[in-house]
Amino acid sequence: MSGKIQVGYLVSYDYELLKNSLPTIYKESDTIFLAIDKNRKTWKGDAIDINPDFFDWIKTFDVDNKIVLFEEEFYVPTLTTMQCEVRERKMLAEKMGIGNWLIQIDADEYFLDFKSFVAFLRSKNHFLKNPEKTPVQISPFLINLYKRLDEGLLFVEKSSKQLLATNFPSYKVGRQTRQRIIYFRGLILHECLSRTREELEFKLDNWGHNVDINKKQFLEKWETVNQDNYKSMENFFYLEPEKWKKLAFVKGTTIKEVEENLDLSKAVPSDFYILKKNFGQWFKFLFR
Repeated sequence: MSGKIQVGYLVSYDYELLKNSLPTIYKESDTIFLAIDKNRKTWKGDAIDINPDFFDWIKTFDVDNKIVLFEEEFYVPTLTTMQCEVRERKMLAEKMGIGNWLIQIDADEYFLDFKSFVAFLRSKNHFLKNPEKTPVQISPFLINLYKRLDEGLLFVEKSSKQLLATNFPSYKVGRQTRQRIIYFRGLILHECLSRTREELEFKLDNWGHNVDINKKQFLEKWETVNQDNYKSMENFFYLEPEKWKKLAFVKGTTIKEVEENLDLSKAVPSDFYILKKNFGQWFKFLFR
């Protein structure tokens, strides 16, 4: 059956974060696929250890039998980390099934209102009739969590787009297909860099962008910034620093507390901004 809400995760070193992410999307999803390298390798080829207790948790959590384990060899020694990522995303999308909404979420991404996102996708089901001829990407917005402190979190003040769903998965870089984008006024908490130093270093060494980052320079700034000095600092993005101009602070030691304490009115893009962006994308791809 076509037209399903198919959700896929690439499961790796941060698999424990799925315990935060899965509950936010479970109810409204038709099927959830967990792609795991069967040799327990990262895209760089480093070994990862997934505790058997995690799979016990999955069985207990999956009360509606929606979760499918998809285990293949996703690490290829002759490919770069990004090439391995794109290859795995395409393999996962094929497993999920063309003709459905293919939503690939990372373990550190937590939807704030997945039900509204699904309703939005359903309103665009006409794009599923001939996806190869009408490829689109659907983009909500991320609140990027930058660093954990004793009493809360530093996060990127301005939300950023996230290309999350597509009807035709011709991925080029990560989840980017370079096709028309349709923006959705919804938010996701992204536990991107708010980890321990050890966890962050492992991520930077093993994700798809590992060769694009000046790791030493980035970590020096990440180590330095704190609740006392963040207002006097700027340019925090790991690729092009100026894309994350300023940080803000929110109290909370758990994701639930952070969600409750965030002032979302400043993070959500305006209706006019969304309208303008969607018109621009429609016009850009009108004659292609």
